[in-house]
Amino acid sequence: MEVILARVGRAHGIRGEVVLELRTDQPGRRFTTGAVFTTDPPATGPLTLRGCRTTQHGCVAGFNEITDRNQAEALRGTLLLAQVDPAEEAEAWYPAQLKGLPVALVDGTPAGTVSDIIALPGQDLLELAEPGGTTALVPLVKALVPVVDLQAGRIVIDPPAGLVAAYPDPEATS
Repeated sequence: MEVILARVGRAHGIRGEVVLELRTDQPGRRFTTGAVFTTDPPATGPLTLRGCRTTQHGCVAGFNEITDRNQAEALRGTLLLAQVDPAEEAEAWYPAQLKGLPVALVDGTPAGTVSDIIALPGQDLLELAEPGGTTALVPLVKALVPVVDLQAGRIVIDPPAGLVAAYPDPEATS
């Protein structure tokens, strides 16, 4: 399975480095010198990691193929991809595995289906296609999404009242 590890942000300095928006919880394992990434769009890669460091601006990376600021700026928005074997990481899940899974409240009430995962700097969001045709965004944190069971093919959420249509806020007035 191919997964997104990072999105290339702005150029950093004049030597072809870029700031990465990480989409992995294992940057130390994924971003080692010499790692080769396929890219989306494919024409911008593959890219070989020259080095990676953490700065006040975030994760800054350099690639062997990118040597100046203009080339780095042209990479902005490029996705860095890698092949992974989900079986190697029993507790892990990837966004592509969650799309289409049914979602229920802790009491079993159907709440919808995962239509997308939105990656944000602070936390990811489950985009939920609700039965009535509306969309809800549920922060993907353990307190609100206590169960992600890939084997059973289900996700259980425990949202506050009013976050999803299946659990309306009784105090809300229309």
